[in-house]
Amino acid sequence: MSANANDNATPSDSDTAFDEKAAQNDALIANDQQEDGGKQREKHEQDGQQQQDTTHKNEEGPEGGYDATPIPARPPGYTVKFTFLRATNLVAADLYRNSSDPYVLAQINTDVPTRHKEDPPLRFRTPTIQGTTDPEWNEEWTVANVPASGCILKLRLYDEDANDRDDRLGNVHISIPALQGWGGIQQQSFEIKARSGSKRAYAIRMVAVCFSRAKHIRGHLFVSAEVVGRTEEDGQSGRLYTAGPCRWARHYDPILGRLANIKEPDNDDEGDEPKSQQQEKAQQKQHNPDSSNKSLDAKDEKKKVQQYNFQANEFQLQGPVPAKLYHRYVEFKPWVKRMFTSTGLTGMVLGKALHHQHSRVYNFDRQTVWGHLPAGPNTEMTQKFLDLVHWDKGGRIFTYVLTLDALWRFTETGKEFGIDMLSKHTMHSDVSIYIAFSGEFFIRRLKHAHRPEPPDPVDDTSHDHPPAHGSNPTSPPADFGDESEEGPTDPRRYQLVIDNDSGTYRPNAALLPLLKEFLARSLPGLHIQTLDCQDDADKMARMKGEQRDRKAKAGDQVVYTQGSRSSSISSSDEEDLDRIEGGGQPNHLGDGLLGQVGRDMELRGKARVAKAKRNYAGGSRSRSAQPSEEVS
Repeated sequence: MSANANDNATPSDSDTAFDEKAAQNDALIANDQQEDGGKQREKHEQDGQQQQDTTHKNEEGPEGGYDATPIPARPPGYTVKFTFLRATNLVAADLYRNSSDPYVLAQINTDVPTRHKEDPPLRFRTPTIQGTTDPEWNEEWTVANVPASGCILKLRLYDEDANDRDDRLGNVHISIPALQGWGGIQQQSFEIKARSGSKRAYAIRMVAVCFSRAKHIRGHLFVSAEVVGRTEEDGQSGRLYTAGPCRWARHYDPILGRLANIKEPDNDDEGDEPKSQQQEKAQQKQHNPDSSNKSLDAKDEKKKVQQYNFQANEFQLQGPVPAKLYHRYVEFKPWVKRMFTSTGLTGMVLGKALHHQHSRVYNFDRQTVWGHLPAGPNTEMTQKFLDLVHWDKGGRIFTYVLTLDALWRFTETGKEFGIDMLSKHTMHSDVSIYIAFSGEFFIRRLKHAHRPEPPDPVDDTSHDHPPAHGSNPTSPPADFGDESEEGPTDPRRYQLVIDNDSGTYRPNAALLPLLKEFLARSLPGLHIQTLDCQDDADKMARMKGEQRDRKAKAGDQVVYTQGSRSSSISSSDEEDLDRIEGGGQPNHLGDGLLGQVGRDMELRGKARVAKAKRNYAGGSRSRSAQPSEEVS
């Protein structure tokens, strides 16, 4: 039995198909639901009551925060591995280069009930392959608890544009039948449908077809899928999640910064760079051979203002996230709900601006580096995390969001940074109504690896009570040597200090031990200390103050403002930077949320004008020199 391309599927058609499949498979799973489901429902009811009794400290506060709703009981499903191999004959969304920067966004639709209708869908996106209409991804996505009734795999292909909206190149819908006895698909070709695709790109393709008999309008996407086996009992009541592989990505984003008499942290001489960064540059050249590392290597000490590569990180941990880690945005202002649900004019404008900022910060450009950790949680995975956060160097503090699918997003932030963001945690979550956890974290180096044994922290907090152990100073405040020297690579010599300091989602402090347990499983060998932003407020303020003092001592005082890759800094940008350094905000479009929305719209407008000039003004001369596209 093979999968069929469900080319005419719509959301309503998909729902109908799932209802029919659910009815056909009720007899198959009825006995399991009666036996296992009843026990799980009883357990969840008990857990939910305990959570409600222990987690809502302020019942009269604004709506949102921790949600004790249990996952609807359902027996475990199947684990399915999808492989997105390659695509051929894609349309060229960039007329100037006669090419595209394609990636695949995958989403699974099933008949599995969710806790709330606002729960985010299970999605996966491939990295972007630069400058091609015949990309090869070879990316695997393993999903646990796919129901026995099957699923619909919705695939959308996009051309990535960091400064403007991504152009859709087409869709593929794959209908996967009941999984019991299903033989899977191997490197099967699916025709890419143009529905909702870029009208401009397909109009150009149709004109090209008229002048060449060897060309076709539509391309093809090659996909494989196989059933790995039955998903083991995992406490998720049949909830779908990404089981692997563990992946990481470091995004170097188009942000311009003013540096105060210092060099960029990652732009030292090649011989002085850490080995990990030299390996990343080599990997970057392998993924994007046409790209130059000018933005990483070039230095111009004479310029007061120069480009600074602000880093945004994604780390796919091994699922599942504990079911109790479940938080909703907090409605601390009337417009917050409109922003998250994109209702009303204000909500639509703010939500759209935040979605655009998220895509701009986490876009896969020519500088982005990524990799896989197929072995899952081990010492190598912990070392990669420490490498992404620069170990304990520079007194850095990071803002993070952990999604319900165990995707950990984080960027460096702090009060000394003038980051032009609407909302840090909202941007990281891509305006997601529900997440697992959020807050801030930082890394400290320990003098001794076994005082106490990991994952126990060095000292007590409201939720951490380590066993008795000898003295074990941390840096900071202790000084363990020159900041420029390479530190130890043993994860046991480092401590992750993580909190729930997030006004957007206000995670429940009672769940910090559960977060610690999950992170200890994901990052073995690391000491982990949790801080409650309320009960440990004094300790948290002191420790973060020490981090900021260390950064100030190192001289890494940086002010960021987001801008276009290709744009230079204008006199108004200089005035904005001066104003930010003086403690103010750019005021040519006003302060606050609406001012930021205006700046975001202004940037997108400039990007569209520049793109039109490239495509229609200078594109004809360049295209005449390019070879014609050949398609079998």
